[in-house]
Amino acid sequence: MDFWNMTMGIFFLSQSTTGILGNISLLSSYLSLYYRKCILKPTDLILMHLMIVNSLIILSKGVPHIIAAFGWKQFFTDFGCRLSLYIERVCRSMSIASTCLLSVFQAITISPRVSCWKDHKVRAPKHIGLSISFCWVLYMVVNFLFPVLANIKRNTKNITGQRDFEYCFITNRNEITVSLYIALLAFPEVLFSVLMVWSSSFMVVILYRHKQRVQYIRRAHDSTRTSPESRATQSILALVSTFLASYTLSSILQGSIALLYNPDWWLMNVTSFVSLCFPSFGPFVLMNHESIVSRLCLVFMRNKNISK
Repeated sequence: MDFWNMTMGIFFLSQSTTGILGNISLLSSYLSLYYRKCILKPTDLILMHLMIVNSLIILSKGVPHIIAAFGWKQFFTDFGCRLSLYIERVCRSMSIASTCLLSVFQAITISPRVSCWKDHKVRAPKHIGLSISFCWVLYMVVNFLFPVLANIKRNTKNITGQRDFEYCFITNRNEITVSLYIALLAFPEVLFSVLMVWSSSFMVVILYRHKQRVQYIRRAHDSTRTSPESRATQSILALVSTFLASYTLSSILQGSIALLYNPDWWLMNVTSFVSLCFPSFGPFVLMNHESIVSRLCLVFMRNKNISK
């Protein structure tokens, strides 16, 4: 094991550890709210689901890269390679779908009552669980085609035409596999990204108009407090912006790898590091904007007063 492999192993280890701790901490906060019989908001349910998906991405992508970086490339069997890549791709697709669902739902929630979305405000929360379940089933079936049609094996030497994943590689890529991948995975991901941009732009416009309407009220009362809806929207906008930046850069790097039969070692590791940025650091973006701690304190004080 040379110096650069050890350095990348330390980077991946630090990133993965930070990401797991962040996702578990945020998920535990939401579970604590639920345990204390405080009704969770629909957005909280989506965020809990997103934290679980992020943790699975880190475990299926970050941990194998840590093992490979420290020189244990033969640790995985053929089945282990297929399973790891399958979980990673399913959870990556679910991360995109969940973030899109979160953004669109919040856009519907804060839309004016006179808009065309007014009829969907009441019905939208009822369809969140069904939407998440549908996405899980869809992507589990669609991503199953990738490990079946692609020839995924343990990493070995003297193999030409391979796509190296440090611990696994893909050979014998054919046009049918590529076409199916683009039609069933790439196109929906682009569609979800467009929906996120649209819903985020819509929320920015709504927040700007709301700020203009209440500006004279703030001046009259000398108050700078924002409404809970505005704080939640700003939190989701920060999360979506972080996701789009990370996903766009990751997609560009992965597209570069797809065009190369023998991608550079640095390109592979940088791409993997960027791909893990949102799952690892997304929870801290939420923690910086969400008021989960204050909500927990409020629930604790309320329960304490009731017990007295």
